[in-house]
Amino acid sequence: MLLYHKHKSVLLEESIKYLINKKNGIYVDATFGGGGHSKKILKNINKDGKLFSFDQDIESIKNNNITDKRLKLFHQNFRFIKNVLNLYNIFSISGILVDLGVSYHQFDSYYRGFSIRYNNELDMRMNTLSDFTAKDIIDNYSFNSLNKIFYKYGDLKNSKYISKNIIKERYNIKKTFDIIKLFNKNKKNNKKKFFSKKKIKFFSKIFQSIRIEVNDEINCLKDLLYNSMDMLEKNGRIVVISYHSVEDRIVKNFLKTGSFDGKYKKNFFGKIKINFKLPKKKIIYPSNEEIKNNPRSRSAKLRWGEKI
Repeated sequence: MLLYHKHKSVLLEESIKYLINKKNGIYVDATFGGGGHSKKILKNINKDGKLFSFDQDIESIKNNNITDKRLKLFHQNFRFIKNVLNLYNIFSISGILVDLGVSYHQFDSYYRGFSIRYNNELDMRMNTLSDFTAKDIIDNYSFNSLNKIFYKYGDLKNSKYISKNIIKERYNIKKTFDIIKLFNKNKKNNKKKFFSKKKIKFFSKIFQSIRIEVNDEINCLKDLLYNSMDMLEKNGRIVVISYHSVEDRIVKNFLKTGSFDGKYKKNFFGKIKINFKLPKKKIIYPSNEEIKNNPRSRSAKLRWGEKI
């Protein structure tokens, strides 16, 4: 099993800065990962503060090296945070942090099938106890279903072309490199061309689309956001770090309007209902120095809001 020795938490200082405004509060780290954000939260709350952290990847739980009585760590998808906290008689929290990125460990574990760098089984499950894998999508999804996920989750304008070819060759697609070969077979397979930035972006979007579908990531995010609005106390804060436009658009709309389509909700009297107070600087980006030290942070965007 790989350890998280390479893990670097994205926007670490910024996320904790905007998350914590109550030293003795109850906080949630919805995506424990390598534990970097959880460690930082614990350093910034006092002895009366509490932290509940969640991760659906059992390997994240097993690799936890934090020994602090203020921390409770759960092997659970973050869409169920409200249910779990209620079992502990926790009905309001001071803040919640969500880092929506795939962890270093998941990308660097060749056997998980997340990365285009390794030729392995078409898996991509964040929760390895789930029965549904990327192979199920390749083998069984219809043209319309494939087209939908590539267009919607990958912003791939040639989604129909991709879907058509996958269906045509689906019984020859056994491993991750088979997808790459499928869309590279008429090209000269030299390293320079194969690993061009354009190619990497194209294949990364295909893998991203399949991964989002395997893990039902968009619906999980929506559940989390709705639950956070119920759980956050007055002046409680939510901080979300996203990495692609689909997620960021959902977070942006929700914090601004309370809905996912960007339309304001009105009360009985027709008055617009605002749930979060937003900062003047709507998006926080990684610094040039962070991107240099951690290239995977390049696409990160941080948004936050304070419950009214």
